[in-house]
Amino acid sequence: MAETTDAVVHETRPEHPAAGPVPLPATEKDLRWRRFSRRDPHFRLLLIIAGLVLLVSGFFLWRYFASYESTDDAQIDGHLNSISPRVSGHVLRLLVEDNQYVEAGSPLVQIDAKDYQVAVDRAKANYDDAQAAAQAALVNVPITSVGTSSQLTSAQADVENARAGIAAARQQYASGRAQLAQAEANNVKAQSDLVRYKQLVDKQEISQQQYDQAVATAQANAAAVDAARASAAAAEQQVNQAQARLGQAEAMLRSAGTAPQQVAATRSRAQAAAANADRMKAELDQAELNLQYTTVVAPVSGVVTGRTVEVGQNVQAGQELMRVINLDDIWVTANFKETQLKHMKVGQPVTIAVDTNGKDYKGHMQSIAGASGAVLSLLPPENATGNYVKVVQRIPVKITFDPGETKEHVLRPGMSVEAKVWIR
Repeated sequence: MAETTDAVVHETRPEHPAAGPVPLPATEKDLRWRRFSRRDPHFRLLLIIAGLVLLVSGFFLWRYFASYESTDDAQIDGHLNSISPRVSGHVLRLLVEDNQYVEAGSPLVQIDAKDYQVAVDRAKANYDDAQAAAQAALVNVPITSVGTSSQLTSAQADVENARAGIAAARQQYASGRAQLAQAEANNVKAQSDLVRYKQLVDKQEISQQQYDQAVATAQANAAAVDAARASAAAAEQQVNQAQARLGQAEAMLRSAGTAPQQVAATRSRAQAAAANADRMKAELDQAELNLQYTTVVAPVSGVVTGRTVEVGQNVQAGQELMRVINLDDIWVTANFKETQLKHMKVGQPVTIAVDTNGKDYKGHMQSIAGASGAVLSLLPPENATGNYVKVVQRIPVKITFDPGETKEHVLRPGMSVEAKVWIR
């Protein structure tokens, strides 16, 4: 009877409707749970422990989700190195294919080098000729210096000699004038004596022999005058000649006085010849470089892609032939919302989840862009026109991989990733 009584218990319903809602009858399961909860002493402890576990778990979950900022608007970026020739020519050989990995410095394309080899030979011949001319001009510098110095010394000596000759000629001229004056005086006396002797011989006061002697003396003195006059004239002419020689010597001295200028001019010609040789050397170097440029090499290590050149094609300098993707220098560009940047700083660690292989890579924040992606787009927004609707902007963030993370070369620019920046 007791078990039957415990099975279902109905509470007494109030007779008056205003007494409130009528409680539902308690089931046997509810009654057992109430008795268990009242009788078991560990139940409340279990409830407390469960509550504490929930609180601690919630706290740590909150700490975990608040310790990072993540976005799936991210992709791998890298350098797309454009390969173009530095010289024009005919493509003889193509040494790589698309998607082929090449090391830095590996030959990619071979351009016909015959024309450039001819240019090298011509430039080398011009350089040899210019170098020989420069050496000859350089030898002329000391020769000119010594020659002009000797000319200057000789000209100075000639001037001194000419001046001494003028002095000597003037002395001879003075002596000739004196001799002329003496001869003229003697001639006057002899002519006077001849007149007197003529009168005496006519009177026969002297002998004819004395008169003849007086005539001879007068004639001799007259001849002496002519000789003295000629000597004086010759001495005067020697003076004039000596003065002319002095003028010539002074002119030679002035010419020799330009020795420094002549040496400078010779040295300038030597320098010009040397400069011309240097110019020819530069042309030779350029020709050799052009010959070297006929082999197009990879500037970096990476994978060849976008090849457009074929054998037999005529290419121009600067024409893009292919691209090389440098897989050793890749990074992640993650576009975070501007509201996520509050606690993000350069240098914070980043976990990079790659969609392609499902692997996680380690990295760190390298920099934050100077403007939002909208401002850097082709058509930036004009918020001052039309109706304005506030939109949360995204700021590009550059994330670099830690050393050794990309050594397997499995990541490619353009792959989608999920970046998780640990801010705490």
